[in-house]
This record gives sequence, C-alpha cells and structure tokens, in this order.
Amino acid sequence: MSVVVGVALETEALRQRWIAELVPLLEDCEVVDAETRPAEDIEVAVVGNPPGRSLERFPSLRFAQSTWAGVEHLAEDLPLIPVARMAAPEFSLLMTEMTLTAVLMLHRHIPAYRRQQQAAEWRPHPVRPASERRVGVLGFGELGRPAALRLASSGFQVKAWARSRRDDEVEVLTGESGWERLLGESDVVVNLLPLTPATRGILDREAFELMPEGAALVNLARGGHVVEPDLLTALDTGRLSDAVLDVFIEEPLPESHPFWTHARVTVLPHIAAPSNPSQLAPHVAANIRRFLDGDEPRFLVRP
Repeated sequence: MSVVVGVALETEALRQRWIAELVPLLEDCEVVDAETRPAEDIEVAVVGNPPGRSLERFPSLRFAQSTWAGVEHLAEDLPLIPVARMAAPEFSLLMTEMTLTAVLMLHRHIPAYRRQQQAAEWRPHPVRPASERRVGVLGFGELGRPAALRLASSGFQVKAWARSRRDDEVEVLTGESGWERLLGESDVVVNLLPLTPATRGILDREAFELMPEGAALVNLARGGHVVEPDLLTALDTGRLSDAVLDVFIEEPLPESHPFWTHARVTVLPHIAAPSNPSQLAPHVAANIRRFLDGDEPRFLVRP
C-alpha cells in the first residue's frame, strides 16, 4: 500500500497547487488534500506554519514537512515525530533580492520622495555613494549571510550580528557589545533573525535608542521581533526616519492599524520570500523521500 501524503495548507487553491506539483515527484505515494481525506489515513503531512499541536489531529502521522522557512508556531508543542522546515536556495535568492531592494530604496530616499510627491514638493536630496551608507544585518544564517554579502558586493558598508562568532567576508559581531555596536553604527538595520523566545520583541525602545538619529529599519523576518508601539514612537519623534515592514504581529494587517497611514512606514504584504510550489516542491519531495528511505530528513525542527 502506498504512503498517503496529505497536503494540509491554508486554502484549497494552495493545496491543489502543491498537490499538482508533488504528484509527479512522488509517484509511489498517494498525494491528497488532507482536508478531504480521513485524518487517520495521513502518514506524511505537508504544512505551513500552524501550531505544532495541530498535527495531533493526524493519529497516523510519521513525518511533517513545512513549506515555510520560519516555523515559530510549528515548533511549539510538536508531537514526537520528525518535523522539517523549508530551506532552499530559492528562498535565499528571493530574500536577498528583497533586502537589496529595500536598502536601495532607503539609500536613494524613495520614501522621502513619496512624501514630497503627496505635498507637490520638488526637492532633490543629496546622492551619496553606497560606500558611505552603513548597513547592519541582524542574523547571519541561510538568509542573512547571502543578503549581507550581496549588500557588500553592491558597495555598502556592511556588518552583521549573529549568535556565534565567525570569520567571513563581512564583519560578524556577537554578544551584547556586538549588538550595541551594530545598532549604533548602522544607518539602515535589516532584520533577518529567526523568531525565538530570545529574539521576540528584540527590536524595542532600547534598540531604537541605540540607533543613530534618522536611521531606518527593514524588517523581513517576523512581526514578533518588533515592539510595534515602540517603533511608532521612534518614527513619530524622529529617532528613526523610516521603516520598511514586510511582516507584522497580526497578518493580514488590520485595516485600523496605524502602520497603514503612517507617512514613514512602507507596508508590504509578506512578500519578501513567498513559498512558490513550482520552485519548492522538488525540495519538499526530496525530503519526504529521505524520510521514506530511512534517512534522516534535512532541516529538522525537532527529531
């Protein structure tokens, strides 16, 4: 009897897209919509980032593969089965592209020109070379390192902050002193950290006060990293000049949220590195195949 792989993603349209991509890659498995099949049939689940305890609804589940790189919800209260997150070059490329886009936008004053356009104000800003712009990247893993190296290759002064010390093409700072130095010496701070109990709320009033007056924030990681009232205060007082935000504590961002109308906030609808089934299905199928062949799956969240 073939193994039943249940796709348990958020919408029927998304489930059908993933099923169409996975069926030819897992020909010896039965790839089904987990919402239309008895839960006890599902042995392998393809999920997004639901709470880990939600997997308990599949009593026969032996392995779960996420299509997300960030799995902070999935990592909570996991059942005792292997669960893997998504890691793929396609993710890194998209995140690097978005990081460079956001930094260049800030570097060339595009948000300021947008504000001036609304006021019909014609006022050029000085054009500085990238070599005079200091960029700090928070996180130096699968997403942060490629982004930092791309920024450096584009001419920016780049430092990164990570949990562990390492030698690389850009300077990597660690610890509390490294955190304070990176924030204090960055005109633009890009957040690409994973969301963990240690990093939740890490970008708060104290962090913003360490940054140079008029610096900008780019958050492409998770909304939970930012204390939103503190960010609004920093923008309102001029401590920070701009924020480019792709992620939020609540998504979709509520219509009443002040970010929507704040002149110094650029709101993006969580599009920095979307999970494209046609690009990522081969990686999902390969990890499922590793599990079914008795090998340890790659990028385990918890064994």
